[in-house]
This record gives sequence, structure tokens and C-alpha cells, in this order.
Amino acid sequence: MPRQLTLDLRTPPAMGRADFLPAPSNATALAMIDMPERWPQGRLILAGPEGSGKSHMAAFWAAENGARRVSVSALSADAADALMPQGGALVVENAHRAGGAAGAELALFHLWNLSGARDGLLLLTARVPPRDWGLRLPDLKSRMEGTALVALDAPDEGLLAAVLVKLFADRQLHPAIGVIEALVRRMDRDLGQARRLVAAIDAAAMAENRAVTRPLALDALSALDEAPG
Repeated sequence: MPRQLTLDLRTPPAMGRADFLPAPSNATALAMIDMPERWPQGRLILAGPEGSGKSHMAAFWAAENGARRVSVSALSADAADALMPQGGALVVENAHRAGGAAGAELALFHLWNLSGARDGLLLLTARVPPRDWGLRLPDLKSRMEGTALVALDAPDEGLLAAVLVKLFADRQLHPAIGVIEALVRRMDRDLGQARRLVAAIDAAAMAENRAVTRPLALDALSALDEAPG
């Protein structure tokens, strides 16, 4: 019986520790976030390219440490005080987007200071190191550039293949033999692209009522590569 085309059955990504796939590309970062007692003054920046696993690591770290998670774009200087309680923990995601946004820069500056004054933990995620954020507030720039940083590398082929297997399984899809290998050889080392690609393959399989074959999967990859943006 063909699957319904009128429903979006896409599964949101599972973000628990059990769903995270350790690999050489994330081993150092994983070890570091698990030892907050070794973060200088309780602060750490987790940096890596899009799709490298930063948000997933931040999500399970926040769950395990009772931390709030906020995007830097949602920060305001007036709300900083409430975000960092005494002895608390906070995750600020996409911190690289603070550059040039006066309110976000000032809020980050307050949170950096509050985390020290209140013996809290502050974890920031970013795509690039602070020197490339375009920060305009000199005091924030110096503090961020002096904050401990651990980098995530792009996933290797083994991790990329394992992620594709999991994404297909989450959607109850059964790719034909050779599909995973063919995709890994041709796609970018980007876990974000892997998620978008499996969603596109799922949509194509539903629309055409076809199995997930190598031609269908490669057509979806080609279409994704050619899509604007």
C-alpha cells in the first residue's frame, strides 16, 4: 500500500546522547564537554562547520546539566541576568551571529561576566572562532578570543555513512545495496546536508511510489546540489 502523500511524516532528529555517533572528528570535543571542571573559568566555545554535530552535543549536554539553551539572535541585555542563575548552566547557540548586533554583543558580554560571578557554566556554539565573528565591542572581543575553544572537524566517511544509515532507519526507509556507499562518495562531508538529502530521497520515493534505489538517491543528491541557496 503506497504511503500517504498528504502528510509530512518527517521525523525530527533525535538529540539525546544515545543518538550521537562518536567518531575521530568529534572525539576531542566530546571529551572536553564531558569535563566542565576543566573549562577555564567555566566557559567553553564549541566550534565547527554546519552539520558537524555542535547542536546535537549542546542539546544532550544541556539536558544532562540542567542548562537552558538559547540562540544568540534571541538574546537581549535586559534578559541576561535571568538566564544565568547562581551555579547554573547556559548554552548559547550560533554565537558567531552576534557580530555587529549591538544587543546580542552586549548580552554576551553580560553573560560572560555573570557566568564567572555566579560560578556558572557557559557553553557557546559557533561555526568559526571568535576572531571571525566580526565583534565590535572591544571588551567582548577580548573576552571571547580568550575563552577556551574546542573544534569539531567535518565528519569522515565512516561517520557520514553511519549517520545516513540512522537517518534512513528513522524514516523506516530501506535503501538498496550500494546506495549509502554511492552517496558517501559523492556528497559533502556535512551532516546537515545528510539530513536534507534523506528528506529529499524520502519525498521522491513517496511522490513516485518507488523504492530507494541508487538512481533515485543520486537524482535527489543532484537536485539538492543544484538547488539555490
